Amino acid sequence: MRVLLVEDDRPLQTLLRRGLSEDGYVVDALPDGRDCDEYLSGAPYDALVLDLNLPGEDGLSVLRRLRARGHQVPVLILTARDGAADVVEGLDAGADDYLRKPFSFDELEARLRSLSRRPPRRLESVLRAGDVTFDTVTRQAHRNGRDLELTAKEALFLEILMQNAGRTVTRRMLEDRLWDRESDRASNVLDVYARRLRNKLAVDGEAQLLHTMRGLGYRLESLAESP
Repeated sequence: MRVLLVEDDRPLQTLLRRGLSEDGYVVDALPDGRDCDEYLSGAPYDALVLDLNLPGEDGLSVLRRLRARGHQVPVLILTARDGAADVVEGLDAGADDYLRKPFSFDELEARLRSLSRRPPRRLESVLRAGDVTFDTVTRQAHRNGRDLELTAKEALFLEILMQNAGRTVTRRMLEDRLWDRESDRASNVLDVYARRLRNKLAVDGEAQLLHTMRGLGYRLESLAESP
């Protein structure tokens, strides 16, 4: 799950970014809303976590501007404003959820998971491709009843492929979803993750479902489609 975090409190921003990253999220962080349009237009985000008390343009103005320009990313407002009128104003401005400070990190993650399950972003919590299943809530994957022991990054890789089963997913799209903008990664790191995932998907003579589309990206096929 890729998240854009807009929070001007640097210690809190660092804490949230580290915690979410450790739990498998890909997080880009901004100190204000000036570059929100550029980020949302440049990569597919699953959620925007938006503080209201931002320097310059406040969070509500940022939210109204984004919605007016057609950005449909689910928005979770994160703020110390806790009055009922504040909640109503935030939801009316286009927010999908509202979390008051102080808050527990577990509740933040639960609300992000809830946002990711809301239509039209995701209609089913369990993705299927042939005999492979992936639960987007528990992050557990199975093939023909066999548990696939995946790292957080491998699980996200598989989720993207299963969301696009039968279609080629370009390297650029995968890199945009798997890493934040500040990551310093070698050019072959995507191939390393693909090889690891391929080895875990097919064991003991099972048909290989993950195929490299040379010069393009990767494709996950069902058993019926697999050559």
